[in-house]
Amino acid sequence: MSCAQGLQRPLSGIRILDFSNLLPGPMATLMLQEAGAEVVKIERPQGGDELRAGTPKWGEPRTSLGFALLNSGKRSVAIDLKSKEERTRLLPLLREADVLVEQFRPGVMERLGLGYEAVREINPKVIYCSITGYGQEGPLSQVAGHDLTYMADTGLLSLGPTHDGVPALPPVLVGDIGAGSLPAVVNILLALRQRDRTGEGCWLDVSITDNLLAFPYSALARGASLGEWPVPGKERLTGGTPRYQIYRTSDGRCLAAAPLEQRFWDVFCEIIGLDVRWRNDSDDPEGTRNAVAQVIMNRSSEHWRRAFEGRDACVAIVSTLKEAHANPHFRARKLFDRTLRSAKDSAPALAVPLDRQFLREREGDVCPPLGEGNGLLARPAGDK
Repeated sequence: MSCAQGLQRPLSGIRILDFSNLLPGPMATLMLQEAGAEVVKIERPQGGDELRAGTPKWGEPRTSLGFALLNSGKRSVAIDLKSKEERTRLLPLLREADVLVEQFRPGVMERLGLGYEAVREINPKVIYCSITGYGQEGPLSQVAGHDLTYMADTGLLSLGPTHDGVPALPPVLVGDIGAGSLPAVVNILLALRQRDRTGEGCWLDVSITDNLLAFPYSALARGASLGEWPVPGKERLTGGTPRYQIYRTSDGRCLAAAPLEQRFWDVFCEIIGLDVRWRNDSDDPEGTRNAVAQVIMNRSSEHWRRAFEGRDACVAIVSTLKEAHANPHFRARKLFDRTLRSAKDSAPALAVPLDRQFLREREGDVCPPLGEGNGLLARPAGDK
């Protein structure tokens, strides 16, 4: 029996005010929502979250599929935060909120009268989470950025250049999700636990660039302590060894080989029939890499798939995303079983990184029309 079976979701009864848009904040609050929290999304009256305007369009009323994946099941409040009169209508929500998430540049919420200290005066127990590119203070705190520039500033982009010396564009948003959304969730949960003990809220400063610097932990420590800074494309995990490479097959596909440990390398060399003189790759790593590349190139991806099947060599044919979606393993893991539905469309719900026992049923979730939750606000001044 799972620890959540038959019980309320872990965050049932927790209310979150989400002032963020696009990706980092909304994905963080989606994960908290999956665990049982109620999320009230605060949006501008004209257009709402910028992601609503994206493509492809989905659902009814029409919005973007990206917005639906990140925000279905949340409530939507549309309010002009630049209007002091309108901001006062947020008071009931601010008083009751357990968590507030925002991702404006530092100082914006203060100018709107919604900074941490102002909100804390209304609600001393609030956990106030600010997600930014560069943190609340420091020379770059006011600089605009996106995932690519965060990767560039932290040195991560330089570590694995292509053959012409230009770094490859990362295929996923490592900064926004891995250094923004996930740390926000972890810190919010820690703050909730701390509040259980102390009764007090706190302000969380989640900096994407700060958190990205946890990824190259070994290279950074070696460079700072020993002066041995990594050479792009030449380190153990960035192309400097034949044991961690992508090799092309005869049919134009690619084989990802990661037999780093000797026991895996021995199996790898045996399966591909590598000439004995190249198996000690410490003598001439580049020569071994070229020899392996030639052997792999002589056979098709299907040949190598069969050859490595059932053998411990840390090898895989590079799948397309379509192939991964149909992979029997991921199907057996039920990663795509939960469905997001509207009157017109359906799509697999976002596979958030939570244990299955904490996930709520997504069937029947709806994407909130802009402002559908405005009944949660105090009435405008003068209304009866």
